[in-house]
Amino acid sequence: MADTLTTVPAGPLSTRLPLLDVLRGAAILGTLMTNVWIFASPGSEWGVLQGGLTTPDPVADPSVAHLAESVFRFLADGKFLALLTVLFGVGLAIQYDSAARRGEPWPGRYPRRAAFLFAEGTVHFVLVFAWDVLMGYAVTALLVAWLLARSEKVRRRAMWTAASVHLALLALLTLADLSSSGAAPRGPDPAAVALYAHGGYADQIVFRLEHLPALRIEAVFSFGLLVFLFLLGVRLHRAGAFTATAEGRRIRTRMALWGLALGLPLNAAATLGGDAFFLLGRYGAAPLVAVGYIGLIGVALDRLWIPRALTTALGSIGRTALTCYVTQNLLCMLLCYGFGLGLADRLAGTGPWWVMGLWAAVGAALAAGSWLWLRRFDRGPLESVQRWALR
Repeated sequence: MADTLTTVPAGPLSTRLPLLDVLRGAAILGTLMTNVWIFASPGSEWGVLQGGLTTPDPVADPSVAHLAESVFRFLADGKFLALLTVLFGVGLAIQYDSAARRGEPWPGRYPRRAAFLFAEGTVHFVLVFAWDVLMGYAVTALLVAWLLARSEKVRRRAMWTAASVHLALLALLTLADLSSSGAAPRGPDPAAVALYAHGGYADQIVFRLEHLPALRIEAVFSFGLLVFLFLLGVRLHRAGAFTATAEGRRIRTRMALWGLALGLPLNAAATLGGDAFFLLGRYGAAPLVAVGYIGLIGVALDRLWIPRALTTALGSIGRTALTCYVTQNLLCMLLCYGFGLGLADRLAGTGPWWVMGLWAAVGAALAAGSWLWLRRFDRGPLESVQRWALR
């Protein structure tokens, strides 16, 4: 994630829109739109693997609460994670271009940066949140950094090979889910529910370490998708999709039209298809919607549809993306788990409104905190620590 925070040096590329910072801010808050349900659900991080995050069926129960929750989760699930991954590829491409202009070898010292990011992700996984993305990003970045020094033909082949392998894996897993759809659904493990509702902080750390392979399965399963989205970010950057030019605006408009026109119906079909199509929705159709989101936010900025206050808030979060990503998970952990305020257990069964309210409150705190911090400092706290360490 820290790679997405690279600033473009003065020169030919300095016409870049503030779009990248706004997109990062939207991606950070968007990932929280999904993760907040993990913190608030029975069994939390472990419950995800046991069907503990099933979205209510608004057809079976067409209440306003269920409808609001379904729309909220549909708009977020998988989309902003894919958006964040694309932006990481953009940041990597910016660093490569910067090194090339300075005449520095590539990847040069980049493996050190990736190793530090992996270490950051490991600490975040162990101490804060099991569904961390930084570790997977660090490993993927090493491969893509190597590919950046190769020809466009090699990168194109790698990009579409990664996409093909990922889609084939999705198809196989979906067929397996369909074949077992008659089995009785599993509920959250009572021991895990008790751990997150009443257990101590040290007990949760031990639990994550004991179940590390299972809790890291998403990064392994989605590796092909990560490679594809990284390389897509590289291609979009080099095509000028984030520049304040007529070509950049044209690309953003096409991304919005094609991404949303294809992605939303496919994602809706997967959602309506039931739990057996969950993987196809989150890891297949959602990345298409993410491309549409990038284009839509870009078009909205081009046409000044986004209020200045919101642009400033998202831009501030985007400039401190790493700090905000860790902070939002830390806040939710302290608010939801038993060793903190224990809201997940106290408010269990009261409906979805408090969860959405929690997301809004944490998002507002991040926006205010990052804006105030940047009035005095050039970069966020964790970004400064990373810069100091890599020096």
